[in-house]
Order: sequence, then structure tokens, then C-alpha cells
Amino acid sequence: MLLLGIASSKFNAVAPSTVNYLVVAGGAGGGSSRAAGGGAGGLRCTVGNTGGGGSLESALAVTAATNYTITVGAGGAAGVSSNRGGNGNDSVFSTITSVGGGGGGSAAQNTSNNGGSSGGSVDGAGVGTRQTGQGFTGGTGATGAPYGAGGGGGAGQVGADGTASVAGNGGNGVSTSISGSSVTYAGGGGGGIYQTGTAGTGGTGGGGAGGVTTTGTNGTTNTGGAGGGGGFSASPQDGGAGGSGVVIISYDSTKKALTVGAGLTYSLATSGGNKIYTFTAGTGTVSW
Repeated sequence: MLLLGIASSKFNAVAPSTVNYLVVAGGAGGGSSRAAGGGAGGLRCTVGNTGGGGSLESALAVTAATNYTITVGAGGAAGVSSNRGGNGNDSVFSTITSVGGGGGGSAAQNTSNNGGSSGGSVDGAGVGTRQTGQGFTGGTGATGAPYGAGGGGGAGQVGADGTASVAGNGGNGVSTSISGSSVTYAGGGGGGIYQTGTAGTGGTGGGGAGGVTTTGTNGTTNTGGAGGGGGFSASPQDGGAGGSGVVIISYDSTKKALTVGAGLTYSLATSGGNKIYTFTAGTGTVSW
């Protein structure tokens, strides 16, 4: 009788009325040739911290037997052949959209792109705009040799400006314990520099480092961290690619399990009395 009671209780579990979420977009690629770091993917969260210095977001109301779209944004392409890095792709959960990071500037394309966080610039050029409440802007590159490029913006901090001898560090990301332990996401990419000097470090939360005579480092997968800017040796060095984003949903473990449609890669864990679904790739729908 006890076993039957447990089975009946599970079978009759109801859908949650609200759920917590983390939605991180893909980070941008760093530029090529003494180039700037990419901007981190935009970050929106209901637990711990959210991006861009904004107010913590409210839990999302959900309804049973309703499909909700989830998309995990891919990271942006690395800048090649002295060109700017590619923007990251947006991540989505229902009505919540986080904007992909903005590509870092390069020797041939000095300005950076707009994004959740914008990339850094080169040679004193302007930087792109950020998405308010999701990230910060990148830093500006120096105009004197060896042309330290700006660091990309992170979800928690502006990217640093470059100086003549030191490239800017990527802005730091923000931490949240929505997964059951504290993890930092969405760091900006470090700036690159020409032949000598010091490259910028990647921001905490998966940002890649810039290069001196080497390519920039890739952003970390499923963090929304951006790629670092490439350096210059005998020829232009490519930037690092941006890291992919992530979507996490957390709610009371006594509530009904989530039904996940085709096209999504995910894992399920239980921690602190919550079911925690972590989506790491793809696009599709979920429902209760």
C-alpha cells in the first residue's frame, strides 16, 4: 500500500506555477591581428546575480500543457585575416531572450560590434553598445605601438582599455548558484597585442585570453565566455572563438517533471529540493 501511495503521488504531481532560470547567450569571437577581445553573451538570471548590473529578474510564470521554446546560442566565430570576430548567438527560454556577445575589433575593422556585452576596439576606435541588464561594454584599444587592444565586456564588468604596452583584460562575468553550486558565467575576451608587450587575460566566467604572437584563446563552452583577440608575429594571428551559452531551469522537486522535445541536449539533477534542467545545445520546446 505504501508503494502504491508513492506511485500515485508521483503520477498526480502538478506543474509548477513559477520557475527560476538562467539564460546565457553565446559569447563573441575575438578579432584577428593585434585585436580586441569579444564581448560575453548576455546573461539574465533569477538567482544570485544577473548581468549588466541590473536588478535580479523575477521567476517566470508557467502553465501546464503549454509549449515553451528553448534555444541555446552558439558561440561566435573567431576573427580571421585581420577581420573582426563574429557575434555570438541569442539564447531563449520562453519570453526571456539573452543577446549574443558583440565581436571584437581588429586591425582591419577597428570598431567592435554591439551585443549582450560588446567587444573591445583597436587603435582608439569606438566600441559597440551593450544590452542593458545583460552585460557591459568593451574597452578601447591604444593608438601607440605595440597597440594594446581593448578587452571585451563581461556580464559583470566593463572590459579594460588597452595601453601602448598592455592589452585590456576582459570584463568579469557573474556568479549564480542556480545549478546547485556557485558557477561564474559570461566573461569577456582579453585583448591581443603586437609582437611585444602583454596580452589581456580573459574575464572570469569563461573568457579567453588574448595573444601576443599567437592566436587568441577560445571562450569556454556553455559559459557564454568570449574569445580573446589574436596577436601578431610574422603575420596576423586569428582570434579565439566564443563559447556557447546555456539555459538552466530550476523548480520545486515535488512538482511534475519537464517533458523535453526533440532537438535539445540536456541533463537533469536534483539539488537543494529542486529539479535542475541544464540545456547545453540545440533548440526545441519543453512543457509540463
